[in-house]
Order: sequence, then C-alpha cells, then structure tokens
Amino acid sequence: MISKAKIRYIRSLELKKHRMAEQLFVAEGPKVVEELLRVLPPKLLLATDSWTPIKTAFDADEVISVTNEELCKVSFLRTPQQVLGVFPMFNTGKVSISENITSELSLALDGVQDPGNLGTIIRIADWFGIRHIFCSPDTADVYNPKVVQATMGSLARVNVVYMGLETLLNELPQKFPVYGTLLDGESIYCQELSAVGIIVMGNEGNGISAPIRQKITRRLLVPNFPEDKPSAESLNVAVATAVVCAEFRRQQL
Repeated sequence: MISKAKIRYIRSLELKKHRMAEQLFVAEGPKVVEELLRVLPPKLLLATDSWTPIKTAFDADEVISVTNEELCKVSFLRTPQQVLGVFPMFNTGKVSISENITSELSLALDGVQDPGNLGTIIRIADWFGIRHIFCSPDTADVYNPKVVQATMGSLARVNVVYMGLETLLNELPQKFPVYGTLLDGESIYCQELSAVGIIVMGNEGNGISAPIRQKITRRLLVPNFPEDKPSAESLNVAVATAVVCAEFRRQQL
C-alpha cells in the first residue's frame, strides 16, 4: 500500500526544480531500473508482484509492494511497467580534460532540447563505446523522466556533464580535432576520421550555435542520396548522431 503523500512526492519529481532540490530522479520499467540497480542503490522501489528482480543484490532504503492500479497513480508512463525506482543523482559533472577527453572520442551537445533525442543519444553513445557526453546548459535535463526512459538503462554507463561548451573547447589542446555536423561541411564518407576527438551535435532547429561553430576544426556533412534530388530538409539529431558515430567506429575497424 502506498500513501497519498508518497504518491505526491514521487509525482513532484517530474519537475526539474523538485528533482534538483531532492537530488533524486525517477526510473521506470524492468530494463531501465535493473540497469541502474547495477551501479547504485535506490532510495525507493515500487514493485508489483509480476516483477522478478535481477539476481544482483541491491540495498533500497524502502521497497513497497503495489498493485497495477497504484502504480498507475504514480507512473509517468501511459502503461506502467511493473517497477518504479527513485534513485539519487549520480553523474558527478566532473571529468579530467587531459586524462580522459584527449585519449578518446566524446560527444558534445549544443542546445539539444528534446528529451527523447537526448535519451536516444545517450543510448547511441553507450552502443558505440563513447563514455562522455558534454551538454550545454540549455540542453534537456538528463534526469527528465522522458530522457531516463529513452536511455533504456544506458544512463548507468555514460557520464553526462553540463558545462559551457566554449569553456570545454578552449581547454582542449590546440590541434585536438573538434568535429561538427554542418550543412557546409564535407561528406563524412570522404574524410579520414580520427580515433580521438570531440563531435559536436547542434540544436534540433538551429544547428550548432555561432560561437561554437567557430571552434569547429573539422566540418562534417551527412549527405542525402542522391544529392541532386529533393529530400527531407534535415536528419533528426539523434539519427544523425548514430550515423556519425557509426562512421567513426567503422573507420577504426
């Protein structure tokens, strides 16, 4: 049985101001919750009898058995999925530029505002072995329930850092490759791509902002096909990220 006060408390975490005040976020469904359970203990778990927990031991401050009807009252999903967890925020927001960024491939997101896109990009980064994503302050909140859900658990393995991208790029070594997807770029399939660097992906409507665009040293274009015929105006930013990351990794092979 879950109290009305507990329901109101969990529902309040849909808003960023409450998440930040409590330093907590909500994850739902066996896949997402179980991936997070592998890396940190939850503050609270709500579970129906149909949920079979993973074998990995976990310590929750509180576990409440609920009915499907009760889970519906607290869930942010149209169709609740057996289990809901309230977890402490765990991304540190810190990363060593010299030790980490300059020895691997990373992503930077400049004003990506759609929660679904951000969550999908985190999942894409996880798939392609990209450990760090740097987000401008106006990028969607990584702990938004829609973002968490779209990551499908990849949030547990990808470090998401919010900071001014100009500051980040200014701290990089002078000749460190800074890639960016731009309409005036050169086809990604005609360029030699490095195993290390940072890839900047821009806002859904406006692309990469002017100040960050000036920092791009390698301009990339994902060309339509065939180029001389009408096509969609642009690619969704998450789709474009997948295409770009796939080509980087293909060239490494």
